[in-house]
Amino acid sequence: MVGTIAAALTLPPASAQNLDAGKSAEKLFADGCATCHRSPRGLAKGRYTLTLSWFLQDHYSAGPDTAKALAAYLVSVDTPPPGPATKPGAKQAKSKPRPPKPAVQGQ
Repeated sequence: MVGTIAAALTLPPASAQNLDAGKSAEKLFADGCATCHRSPRGLAKGRYTLTLSWFLQDHYSAGPDTAKALAAYLVSVDTPPPGPATKPGAKQAKSKPRPPKPAVQGQ
């Protein structure tokens, strides 16, 4: 028994393993964020990559590298959805067209 205790005391401490190391940002989102968020679109909400990275590091990610990769990914997909296609040179209507006035009878 003394030998077992002595052996345990001389072993180096186990180091923590980052399970997210080497994963793509898309995989990080799928593994950690998709449970609550259906899509990465809109999560960056116009924030800068640096501030978003700090937020993710403080609250959600395993480390600074993971937070940076995830923040860059979220910012890259944070584009507004495309609007309706218009023909080149076509002018946009300023207001909705009005229906025609009813015809007055009896005059």
